[in-house]
Amino acid sequence: MSRETRPDATRIEERAAENLAFIRATLERSGRFTAVPGRSGVVMGAVGAAGAWLAHVQTDPMSWLRVWVATAVAGFVVAVAAIVLKAKRAGMPVLAGPGRKFAFALAPALCAASLLTIPLASSGRMGLLPALWLLLYGTAVTASGAFAIPEVGVMGLAYLSLGLGSLVLPGLGDVWMGAGFGGLPAGFGLWIWRRYGRGTQ
Repeated sequence: MSRETRPDATRIEERAAENLAFIRATLERSGRFTAVPGRSGVVMGAVGAAGAWLAHVQTDPMSWLRVWVATAVAGFVVAVAAIVLKAKRAGMPVLAGPGRKFAFALAPALCAASLLTIPLASSGRMGLLPALWLLLYGTAVTASGAFAIPEVGVMGLAYLSLGLGSLVLPGLGDVWMGAGFGGLPAGFGLWIWRRYGRGTQ
C-alpha cells in the first residue's frame, strides 16, 4: 500500500516545489528593492562632505576635478559594498528581480553623466559640472525609485532640486555638491535606518 502511494506523494511534493518557485519568482519580479543602505548612507555622506571641502580648497580646475572623481569612486564603492552586504544578509539576490531593475534604472543617467564630463572638462567648462552631476544623478535616483522603497524617489527629487539651484547660482557649485553628495545621503540614510530597523546597513 505504501509503495503505491509513494509516486503520488512524490508528484505532490514536486508540484508544491514548482508552485513555491513560481510564487517566489513572481514576488521577486513584482517586489521592490529593499537593500538600500541606511547607516552606510551616513558614511557616503561623510565621504561626499569631505570631498566637497577638499575640492573647494583647490586652486587648479583639474585638481578640483580629480578630487570629485576620487570622491565619486569612493562613494560608489561604499554604496555597492553596503548594498551587497545588506542583500546577502537578507538572502536577497542583488542582480535579479527588483535588484536588476534598480541597477538598470540607475545606469543610463550615470553613464551619461560620466561621458558628458569628458567634453565639458576638456573645453574648460567646469562650472557646468555640478549642475550636470546633480541633475543626472537625481534623474538616475528618481528612475530607480520606481523599483525601491519610497524614500529613494524622494531623494531623487531632492537631487534634482539641488541641480536646479546649481544652474541658478553656479558660483556655489561646491556648496550644492556638498549638500547633494554629503547632506542628502547622510540624512536619508539616518531616516532609512530608523524607519526600517537597526539591521539596515
